[in-house]
Amino acid sequence: MIDSGLNKMHQMNEFENREALDKALAEKITSELLKAIQLKGKASIALSGGSTPKGLFATLSNVDLPWDKVTVTLADERWVDIDSDASNTRLVHENLLVNNAKAAKFFHLKQGEELSAETLADMKLAANSTFLPFDVLILGMGEDGHTASLFPCSEQIEEGLDKNNTNVLMKVVPTTAPHDRITFTRQALSQSKTTILHITGASKKDVLTNALSNTNEKEMPIRAFLHDPEVNTQVFWAE
Repeated sequence: MIDSGLNKMHQMNEFENREALDKALAEKITSELLKAIQLKGKASIALSGGSTPKGLFATLSNVDLPWDKVTVTLADERWVDIDSDASNTRLVHENLLVNNAKAAKFFHLKQGEELSAETLADMKLAANSTFLPFDVLILGMGEDGHTASLFPCSEQIEEGLDKNNTNVLMKVVPTTAPHDRITFTRQALSQSKTTILHITGASKKDVLTNALSNTNEKEMPIRAFLHDPEVNTQVFWAE
């Protein structure tokens, strides 16, 4: 592993291959969840979907951890049925919530048929009372610099990035990606005790370099986590 802090707001961790990354990241997550459990008797983690974390999920699922004290959820989710190929909930259940990790609790972001204001209010209450703030947050990053479902193309981006937005969950309608989304807001995500950006491949490293080049968050929402002096984002990258 190569460890190079490019600025005080984030720490860069580079690995020779994805297997080494998955192993190191699983160890980091395990350590942070154990600390939380020892401190308060429970822990929470928010994950991101896509193909990148599949290997991490498989590694993490076999970790010896009191999983029954861990609440797992997603940083965001597409508003699709759980049996859809586009469902990250399905991805997590099939790849993480198996083996030892099947004992973990899962907080569903896709609840009911309609993503209404009433649904969001009920979920906010449940999230605040049971697992927020997160102990561990694993973010991904799109080629456009979006993270969670904070899309630069969406009409909801200002609301999503607003540090004073107390609505921890919100609906997002991206114009450059399919499906309506539900996402935790920047305000809710940035309260996480440990924040990790998990990316792989040369193209994502180029996107990261671009994201680090200036601080325009609406252009690339990942910048809200890379440049915020109150958030120490640890980047885990491998080719």
